[in-house]
Amino acid sequence: MNFKPPTQQEALQAIGKLNSLPRKLQRALDPGNDFMLMGQPKDGDWLVEYKEAGQTLAEFKNSNPIKPNGVRNKIYLQPLGRFTEGQSPSLDMLKAYVEAFFALEANILPAIAIGKSTLSHRRNPYTGNRQISTRDILILLKRTRLPDAFCTLAITMEDLYPHPYWNFVFGQASLRDRVGVFSFARYDPKFYGEDRTKDYQKLLLQRSCKVLVHETGHIFTVAHCIFFKCVMNGSNHLQESDARPQFLCPVCLRKLQHCIGFDVVERYRNLFHFYQQAGFDAEAKWVSKRLKWILDKQHGRCVFLVG
Repeated sequence: MNFKPPTQQEALQAIGKLNSLPRKLQRALDPGNDFMLMGQPKDGDWLVEYKEAGQTLAEFKNSNPIKPNGVRNKIYLQPLGRFTEGQSPSLDMLKAYVEAFFALEANILPAIAIGKSTLSHRRNPYTGNRQISTRDILILLKRTRLPDAFCTLAITMEDLYPHPYWNFVFGQASLRDRVGVFSFARYDPKFYGEDRTKDYQKLLLQRSCKVLVHETGHIFTVAHCIFFKCVMNGSNHLQESDARPQFLCPVCLRKLQHCIGFDVVERYRNLFHFYQQAGFDAEAKWVSKRLKWILDKQHGRCVFLVG
């Protein structure tokens, strides 16, 4: 295992200097005691399987990050196939979360019927389920991307494959083309032959929201986070993905704010209202606590937790 967990000093350096920023933004980027440093990964976790150097704020800025502008400033969601009520995440809720998380307008495009499309598909040799080619989807999205789109994201309850020799993939994106496709099929317990529990809809929505903003974050040129527990952490399996928090750490929040320029307090308030509406009680409680920290005039020194 080559991954070495970051020190407190390394995490602070990744966030960058804060003294020139507006006071509320300084507070939002000061970890306080609301964020946990990345700890030692377990066998099978992402950081055991893949070498990640991390991306500091300075490295992010030097990467020529992709940003919205006066023309390209909307996020489009392109449903592929059916989103059956009671068996799929709500498209309206996904749209609302994207808008709250990125502080940009989001729109849902008319669904593309898989059977009537020219997208290549196959039957998975292990599950027998239909799978759609991500390559064909990305080509289609690039060709049909609207002029005012910052990015277009295909979302589907169909399983995906990127290459004939691959078993499956959760999603794939073309960053410079600003398009991506993500499947929620394997977030459904029924996919694995398990029973859907009474809180199935909430679980599916949580998982879908999490992967949607994680992958969209990559289109903003935000790399996997290795400094804090963060929604931008890499994940190698469903249990690791479920363990990721729903929120951005200070390093990744600063990168996204640099790209979009949103008001951090307004963004957190919008997220709080979404989490309340969705029944994400733990997330709503966390955001409420974070807002109190940002708006508190008595500023203490940051305290790190290690997990």
